[in-house]
Amino acid sequence: MASLTEYLRFFVTLTAVVDPFLAIPFFLAFTRGRTAVERADLARVIALTVFVVLALASFTGESLLRWIGASLPAFRVAGGLVLLLMALAMLNAEAGRVRQTDAEADELQSGDVSGVVPIAFPLLAGPGAISTSIIAVGQGGFVHKLAIVFCVGLVCLVSWVTLAHAHAIASRLSLTALNIATRILGLLLAAMSVQIMAEGLKGLFPALTL
Repeated sequence: MASLTEYLRFFVTLTAVVDPFLAIPFFLAFTRGRTAVERADLARVIALTVFVVLALASFTGESLLRWIGASLPAFRVAGGLVLLLMALAMLNAEAGRVRQTDAEADELQSGDVSGVVPIAFPLLAGPGAISTSIIAVGQGGFVHKLAIVFCVGLVCLVSWVTLAHAHAIASRLSLTALNIATRILGLLLAAMSVQIMAEGLKGLFPALTL
C-alpha cells in the first residue's frame, strides 16, 4: 500500500477532476420542473454510475494497458496531458471539450437523454477521471486497489451530496462563486497534472532522474 499522503493526494486530484461543482448548472438545467424526490433519485444514480465506471477502470486498467502494449509511464504522460487540458478549461470556468462536446451539451439541454448520460459519463467520469484512477492503481497489489476504490467511493459520496443539494447550493451561491470554486480546483488539477507527466517522463527517460 502507498502512504496516507499518496491516498490523500489521489482523493484531492480525483475530486478536482470529477468537479461536482461544475456539474451543478447542468444538473439544474436537466432537472428543471422535476420534484425533489426525482432530483434526489437522479443524483444517487449518477453517483453510483460514476463509482462503477471508475472502480472498473481501477481494476481493469492495468490489464488493458498490457493488452494494447502501453507502459504505465507512457500512460502517465498521456493522462497528465488530458488532465492539463481539463485544468485549463476549468481555469476559464468551462467544462471543456474533453468533458463534453457542444452536441452532448445540446442533447442534455433538450432533455432527450436520461441525465446519467452525459452527466455521469462523460461529464463526471470522463477520460480524465478514468485516467487518474488507472494511474493511481499503478503496479499496486489487491489491497492497494481496494484503497483506491475506497477513495473513489468517497469522491462519489461528495458528488452525490453536492448534486442532491444542487438547488440549495445554487440558491446560496452565485454563479460567480461556483466558478471560483471550479477555478480553484482547476489550479490544483493543473499542478497535479504537471506532476503526473513529470513522473511519467522519468519512467520513460531514466536519465532525467540523474
